[in-house]
Amino acid sequence: MENKGIVYTGVPSPEELAAAPGVPSEERMRKGRVACIECVQGIPCNPCEAACRFGAITVGEEITGLPRLDEEKCTGCGVCVAACPGLAITVINKGYGPSETSIDFPFEYLPLPAVGDQVEAVNRFGQVVCAGRILAVRKPEAYAGTAVVSMAVPTEFADEVRSMKRLPR
Repeated sequence: MENKGIVYTGVPSPEELAAAPGVPSEERMRKGRVACIECVQGIPCNPCEAACRFGAITVGEEITGLPRLDEEKCTGCGVCVAACPGLAITVINKGYGPSETSIDFPFEYLPLPAVGDQVEAVNRFGQVVCAGRILAVRKPEAYAGTAVVSMAVPTEFADEVRSMKRLPR
């Protein structure tokens, strides 16, 4: 049996993601921007819960509980993306365009991309999946050094893409 999953590879397996209470439904992702919390380990952490001013993320009394997303309360504001120290949250909008999905992700490398840049979109393992187009780059002081990049990718790759390849210095 092949060893897969976050403990073996550092990346959640499809089974772990399917069981994660922070991953929104396909239907909700098609309605507009929504947080996608790919946290699958019970570690003591809850900054996402504290960051969400809409009460859409709940860790609960047991701080090692997995974050649960109330997808109806989530507005897709993205504040939780930069708040997550594990870089496990993205914001996905499969309704962005007729053939494109927008994905907001944390990005802690320099240089930062610029709006309009064509970049290499990567999967959870860092492997190039497709081309992406940068829609926005946000780095407010409240994000404590973590930039949040918004990128459009072809919708057929929306479930795979989670970041972009580092740009050359």
